[in-house]
Amino acid sequence: MSSPTSVPPRPGSAAAKKKQQQAKQPTPQFKKGGKDEPSGGNPLANPWLLGGILAVVVLVVGIIAIVSSTGGSDTDGLDFAQNRPVTVDGTPLPAEPDPGLDDPGLGQVVPEVTGQNFEGVDVTIGHGAPTLAVFLAHWCPHCQNEVPQLVQWNNDREVPAGLRVVGVSTGVDERRDNFPPSDWLAREGFPWAVLADSVGADAAAAFGVTGFPAFVLFDADGTLLWRTSGEVPIDELNAVLAEQLGS
Repeated sequence: MSSPTSVPPRPGSAAAKKKQQQAKQPTPQFKKGGKDEPSGGNPLANPWLLGGILAVVVLVVGIIAIVSSTGGSDTDGLDFAQNRPVTVDGTPLPAEPDPGLDDPGLGQVVPEVTGQNFEGVDVTIGHGAPTLAVFLAHWCPHCQNEVPQLVQWNNDREVPAGLRVVGVSTGVDERRDNFPPSDWLAREGFPWAVLADSVGADAAAAFGVTGFPAFVLFDADGTLLWRTSGEVPIDELNAVLAEQLGS
């Protein structure tokens, strides 16, 4: 038996009419980049759509840049600055003398210094309470040794009652070790307020600091009681505070 063959529909039948209608319908022409190209053929050929895509790309890139500029540490989203403007009210102390020499600043009234911490919150080193100001440079190995001892001193509750302790980050240099100081002190768990000194180290100059770490102790009236530079063992610090503050 021969294989079935395709038989055309009879003229005038419904099938024949349907085939005639299909033959009359034009076949879509896809012209690359032309006007007859369907809307789904090449989206880049539509200038409005292309402009929208570019706008979205620019927006996404901008968001990534903003996130990248504020990310990367535990301080995400905060405006950190390693130096802040400083205002000095009063007469600066003379420079601290070399070890073994009398300190000409003892008994003088210390200036009041106003500035901000790394986050931009106001910090004042002023009169009104006995105060120990500790000046620290991030690149100074003696400062790096001293800070953990001071943290432990606080943890051991050896800080005299009523004594205000304030840190001062000064001598900042991004080219040197242990930068930035904000990360260093946060990592060490430094528990007290920290004033970020100006680029010109105005706070350090106001207290006559000549070396790091530097300790400056004054009473509630602002009278300078004691200052020194270099590492200070905690037992020695406690002895000085007991003598000067009567604690």
